[in-house]
Amino acid sequence: MNKTFLLLGSNLGDRSRTISGAIRLLQEIGNIIGFSSIYQTAAWGKKDQPDFLNQVIILEISLSPDELLKKIMGIEIKMGRVRANKWAERTIDIDILYFNEEIVVTEHLKIPHPQIQFRRFTLMPLNEIAPDFKHPVLNITSAQMLEGCEDRLEVKKLTVNN
Repeated sequence: MNKTFLLLGSNLGDRSRTISGAIRLLQEIGNIIGFSSIYQTAAWGKKDQPDFLNQVIILEISLSPDELLKKIMGIEIKMGRVRANKWAERTIDIDILYFNEEIVVTEHLKIPHPQIQFRRFTLMPLNEIAPDFKHPVLNITSAQMLEGCEDRLEVKKLTVNN
């Protein structure tokens, strides 16, 4: 089995319900073995939009990275995701942060996610459930990345860990 870390995000509609719906659909492709709390964050990149809710999950799957990406994109479409502009508002966004400890670089997929270390909204929930997990390229832990992160957007924990 493969272990993948996914970041779920939503800033349109009923964000909590959307995150829960994405989790239900992800459970159809694998076994969720870890959940962070849900965090609220101001939009990153394009700031004139509603706040996001974010959560990191750990999913055990038998899929390859490419197969996982196809499944995730299918879930996003099923849930109403429209890819208009970079960093635009979205009903759901599912990012692959890590896939085991592998480094994957293709035309359509980069794992580990190339922005992890720069985004507090990713590092806070990731650090909550995997503080000692080492980034396979940077060779530092989630806790170390969070400590060194220069992103100062407020990230507010809304729920306790499931």
